[in-house]
Amino acid sequence: MAEKPRVIQEYVPGKQVTLAHLIANPRKELCEKLGLPLSGALGIITITPCEAAIIAADIATKTAAVQVGFLDRFTGSLVVCGAVSAVEAALVQVNDMLAKGLGFTAARLTRS
Repeated sequence: MAEKPRVIQEYVPGKQVTLAHLIANPRKELCEKLGLPLSGALGIITITPCEAAIIAADIATKTAAVQVGFLDRFTGSLVVCGAVSAVEAALVQVNDMLAKGLGFTAARLTRS
């Protein structure tokens, strides 16, 4: 019997914010499906390496009156909730601090 070749894959992430998106005035149904309180805006950020989502949450909550709606340190996903201006300020500051302070590649802030 022939031996099967073994393939080992390794994930080596770069330091980057892969998504920074602001959802203004989300529908009630969307917030309910996500298990989040209804708020003026949602901010979604994905980051590699994924542990940096913890740093992003700290920056966001110290920058503006936002709440962490979701944080996953294993996928690098962060969702913050608050007023539109607060969420926007938090996303901009996270992008800026990670880029200038830690050498990450920042993402363009998008909106819907």
